[in-house]
Parts: sequence; C-alpha cells; structure tokens
Amino acid sequence: MDSKKRRDWICARKNYSLVVLALCLLLHYLHVSIILVEATSEVNVHIVYLGGKKNDDPASTKKFHHQILTTLLGSKEAAYRSIIYSYKHGFSGFAARLTESQAEAIAEFPGVVQVIRNRIHKLHTTRSWDFIGIHQHLSGNLLTKSMGKGTIIGLIDSGVWPESESFNDEGMDPIPTHWKGICQQGEHFNSTNCNRKIIGARWFRKGAIEHFKNLNDTNTVVEFLSPRDGIGHGTHTASTAAGYFVKRANYRGLASGLARGGAPLAQLAIYKACWAFEGCTDADLLKAFDKAIHDGVDILSLSVGNVTPLFSYVDQRDSIAIGSFHATAKGITVVCSAGNDGPISQTIVNTAPWLITVAATTIDRAFPTAITLGNNHTLWGQSIDIGKHKHGFVGIIYSERIALDRTNDSAKDCQPGSLNATLASGKIVLCFSKSDQQDIESASNTVQEAGGVGLIFAQFPNDGLASCDIPCIRVGYEVGTQILSYIRKARFPIAKLSDPKTVIGKWVSPRVASFSGRGPSSMTPEVLKPDIAAPGVDIIAAFRPRDTKHSNGYALLSGTSMACPHVAGIAALIKSAHPNWSPSAIKSALVTTASQTGTDGTSISAEGLTRKEADPFDIGGGHVDPNKAIDPGLIFDASTDDYIQFLCSLGYSSASITRLTKTNINCITKTHGVNLNLPSITIPNLKRTATVTRTVTNVGHINSKYKALVHAPPGIKMTVEPQTLSFNITTQILPFKITFFTTQKLHGDYKFGSLTWTDGEHLVRSPVAIRVIGFESYNDV
Repeated sequence: MDSKKRRDWICARKNYSLVVLALCLLLHYLHVSIILVEATSEVNVHIVYLGGKKNDDPASTKKFHHQILTTLLGSKEAAYRSIIYSYKHGFSGFAARLTESQAEAIAEFPGVVQVIRNRIHKLHTTRSWDFIGIHQHLSGNLLTKSMGKGTIIGLIDSGVWPESESFNDEGMDPIPTHWKGICQQGEHFNSTNCNRKIIGARWFRKGAIEHFKNLNDTNTVVEFLSPRDGIGHGTHTASTAAGYFVKRANYRGLASGLARGGAPLAQLAIYKACWAFEGCTDADLLKAFDKAIHDGVDILSLSVGNVTPLFSYVDQRDSIAIGSFHATAKGITVVCSAGNDGPISQTIVNTAPWLITVAATTIDRAFPTAITLGNNHTLWGQSIDIGKHKHGFVGIIYSERIALDRTNDSAKDCQPGSLNATLASGKIVLCFSKSDQQDIESASNTVQEAGGVGLIFAQFPNDGLASCDIPCIRVGYEVGTQILSYIRKARFPIAKLSDPKTVIGKWVSPRVASFSGRGPSSMTPEVLKPDIAAPGVDIIAAFRPRDTKHSNGYALLSGTSMACPHVAGIAALIKSAHPNWSPSAIKSALVTTASQTGTDGTSISAEGLTRKEADPFDIGGGHVDPNKAIDPGLIFDASTDDYIQFLCSLGYSSASITRLTKTNINCITKTHGVNLNLPSITIPNLKRTATVTRTVTNVGHINSKYKALVHAPPGIKMTVEPQTLSFNITTQILPFKITFFTTQKLHGDYKFGSLTWTDGEHLVRSPVAIRVIGFESYNDV
C-alpha cells in the first residue's frame, strides 16, 4: 500500500482518536512534502475554514490550528510565521500565508471545509427616521419606549470618529452585562474614546496588509492604524443605526434638523475591517465576525459586499455568508446591504437566506437648485454645493463646442482632458452623460481643470447627489436639452447658478434608487432577495470632520450602505421589545409588515433606465414600516437546522455540512429549497403545478383567527389550505400549504403576487414570485 492509499485508509475512519488524527496528518504531510519543498509560487493569505468549533476552549482551538500548520509546513517556527489570524470563538479556522500548492495540499486535510483565497470586498457606498414613521416624541409607542435600550449593535465597517456628538453617552444606560468586548487602542485612539455609547472597538488589518504593503505608511494613505475612521463611511453607518440625539445637525446648512439613529439608546460595538482604498479582505472580515460573536453583540450591520455576485455560499468562498451563518446560529441578527450595481437584474449581493438584505430607496427630501438663463427663464436641477455659487451671471457653453479633439465625443460628458481651457475659462459648462462610466464628480474635475467656474450635468435618472469643488448641478436630459437650445440660440449665452434649498414633502416617495442591487439571486433563486427596502439616498449622518481641528462633521451620502444601518437600527428596536425573538423572527416581522405604497397612494416605483412599478426583486417585501413590524401578528420562524436542510437541498453533501456545523447531518431526507420557512415564496421553475409549505407562529392575541387573502400572479392559479388559521392557548404554531397551478406551455418571465393573512387587525403579507418553465430543456424546443 503506497503512502497516499495508506493515508486515505486511515483518514477515512470515523471517530478517530487524536493519535490517529496526528498519524493521518503526518501521512498527509509526507505525501505532499515534495510539492511543498518544490513550491516557488507567490505566497498569499488563504483562509483555512474548519466549520463549527469542536469545543468551547479558544486556547485549545488555537493550538489545534498551529498543529495543522506545523504538520503542513514542517516546523512550529514556520507555522507561527505563516499564521495571521486564528478564528476560535464563533467558528473554527485560521488565516495564513500559503503558496497555491500549500493551499491545495491543506484543503485535503481531514476536517477542512474549504480553503478560501483572501479577496477584497467593497463598501456600499435625520429626516429619514421621521419619513419611515419613527417619531421619538411619541412616548406611548412601543418602539420609542425602549429606543433600543439593552441591545448592542455591532458595525463591521471602516471604524468610527468617536468625538462626534452622535456618540455622546449622555442619558445612556450602563454597559449591558453580557458584553465581553474590549476597547482596543491604536493610532489616535485609546480607551477614553469608548464610553457608554461606543462600548467597544477593535481593528483588523492583517489581511489588508498582506494585499497592500503600504497600509503601514499613513503618510500616503488617509488612514489610522486603530478603530478611528479614516474615510467616514463607518462613522456615517454607525450614527445612522444608533447615533444619539444631535440638535441642528446639517450639511453646510442643508438638511438641518435633529439627527439621531434608529435606536438612539442602543450601544455600539465597532469592528474596523475596511480600509481606505483597500476595501475589506476576507481574512479581516471573518476575524471581525469571530470577535463580534465572542463579544456578545445582538445585531450586526455590514454595509459591505462582494465585488460581483457569487454562485455558492461555501464552495465559492463567500466569507460573509460563512461568518453570518455562525453569527445567526448564535442568535445574532445580521443585516447586509444589497449592493450598488443596479438597476440591472441579478446584481444583488449578500443573498444567504439567514441574512436580512436591504435595498435602497429615496425619501421625501430634495435640494432644488435654480438655474437662471440670460432670457430670464429659470430651470431647476439639484445640488448640495452650497456657498459656492457666487459668480452671478457668467458665460455658459456646451462642452462639445470646446472639445480639444473634435474627432471623438469625449468632451460631450466632459471626460478628463477633453476640454479646451482657453474656451472654458470663466464659464459654466454644460455636459451630457452618455454612459454610466462618467459621473458628475469626475466631470466637475475636468471643468475645473479647464478653468470653468460651474457645471451643469445632464443625465438619465440617477439617485444620490455628490459635492464638487465648483458649483455642480444635476439635471435631467429634458432640462439639459432646454439649456442647450438656449445656448445655441443666444448670441452671448449667460446663466446664474443659485444656492440649493432644502424642500420636504413635495416629491413622491419612496422610489427604489437607481443604483440599488436587484434580484433575483443568481445563486439561489428560490430565496427572494432583497428582503426589504429602506432609505438610502442623500442620508445625513455623522462623518469624519474635514480636518483634525473639528470634532464634528456631517455628510450626505447615498448607497445601500446607508439603507442597511436603517434596518439594523430597527432590528435593535424590535430586539429590545422582544428579546427572545430569533433572527428569522425579526426578519419575518420586517418583511411581512412592509409597505408597497408611496406617499401619493400609488405603488412604489423603481428608478432605472426606465421607471416602473417596483416588484419584489426591487424591494422584497416592501418599504420598511417599523411601527407595524413591532407587532406583526404572525411570524415565519426558522432555525439553524432549517438552514442546514436548505443547504442539503442545494446539493451539499452530509459530510461537508457536518464539517460546517460540527454536528452529524443526514441529508438523505429530500427537502426542496422552496420549503424553507421564509416570509416570502419564490418558485423559479414552475412546471404545471407545485406545492409549498410554510409554518407560522402567533405572536399577537392568544385567541385569534386569520383568513387568507390571495393575490395570485397573472396566469397562475393559487390556492391555500387551510384558508383559515385558528390560534388558542394550546395552539400557537400552525402549518399551511400553497399550491400553484398553470396551463401555460411557454417559457415565461417572473410574475408577482402575494399571500396575506389577516385577523382584521394585522396584515401578514408574503410576497410571491413565480416563473413558469414551459419546457424541461432546449431539446424540447
């Protein structure tokens, strides 16, 4: 028997002792040693993921990690030089510097679930709380009674600016007794920067250091080697979720009002795993998850996602799905952003069913800015550049008229270096966007470099305003065309740009933001994503100040990054009111009570290349309604075992899931992914008929009766059995079945409907998405 066969025979044994395990590892090392000696490939960080913990002793777990590396590399010294993180609290694994051949070798070791190459993830970059119905002055409301007291929201982001007034601990309760975290010191950050609001802070950079060696050089990168926020993103999301009350907060006079987070009396735990320019690496993110689970957070908020959608939770190395799985198993609600790659279909990220994935919408606030032409005609755009419009009437010119190179159209949207400085100097320049490759900020830089004093940027509907160094105003193509018409007709065209104003309640809202990532999920289409939508356009919150002389700064930012902490804050409010609710119960309450109606009484619309009525792939259950979510009536609950069986339905083997969870799993029982007890129903391949099961738990009145209200997708028959659910003191959990039937023989697109249970007081609505498959394969065509 050769060494490989001997190794395979020993390692295949079940219930092996530590001696047998050591022998197995030794034989494995002997088999691959030649490969390791000869390897000369580049060393990179890899995450060796071992799944759930075998025991609750972190020291033993860490020792085991070193033993594995020692076996692979041949010495303890090499193992200590290689390892950068040991994951030993929420799950088991480690991050280490390995060559590709070493990574391939260790992937074959017993107990290794997956070896993950360290990759980069990106951040998804006041009035909003009033807009969604959280009015802190209404003392009788269950939400505002607690304001998040007793809950801890963990933020995995770019850190925090602790001096901001939003993190004042006046009126905060003592630190919860279940907190086990620390206030880690570092550059311009010490223990005094934590208080009863920011109760803990940690930072993780080893994964980023391996990718970007110059991260240590803080002279070239605007960054701090500490929990202090170098870019402002984490400060903004943290204050959105749980910032304390700040009067007269504003951005340069705009959007002035009372700033606060959704759960202003909840405490914050900061986990800095994202860095300026470098983003967030898998190794650092998983360490942040590991520590957050250990520290005792109740909610985790991640405005972070993959650069592109993945196609498998484990096999394609989705570190956020892996970390959040273990967090959810410990009762932590994990909220993630949906990504900013919309409005194209299937751009949604963070699609694991145990996550709450949040889309972004507008609120009813705008910043109209007057453009007065030389013919006394006033047109309107939007801007957040205030105090810069001081030139009065000046010349205005169309960018193509001052192109340096007339042989291409790069000047049309003011691409870098495309404008003639002699002709642009001292003028306002009108540019037309011709693709999503050029934005208003880049165009303003081009105009400024050419000597221009202002920019009017015409583009298709695109949400979120940006500040420029010169006055820049965004307009639609219609207004842009009117301005161009004036320029061409006038002998000496002139214009004046006014300061923007803050206007509330004059625009129909919410609308799904143009950038918000859209479903369906390409990985698991039977899981509806996003789950919910929340404000994410032009949100004012705390930010890193402009310079170190100021302790406070506020900024208007847009992105699903801003929507995510809104829901995290609401989740904290629900957790505070219902401390025993599971993450899936909180998710269900949010999804089933969400709104599908805008402020004008019509359906919420979705912005994109064309405007349309929003569907579940845009907003999930709908726009978040916290006042209804606190009392949903019924919930769809799901346990870790339910998620495990869901993984079985995706084809993962019993062995791989056993390694993931460290519990014996049997995937022999055939379940279908559509039967996971989610608060939504998606059937991506309906062939004539299908039946889906769900179970609801009564969290409302003990004695209650709910009736089913069916809104079937067009062309599909939908029946529910039973049609009424009766709850009493002994019966609080009931199942039901939904059967879908179609006679359609053509392959179709998704159609949408809903199932609502009502007792006359509550409306428990599940969105429905069905796609008919008229043939089984293209051979049938």
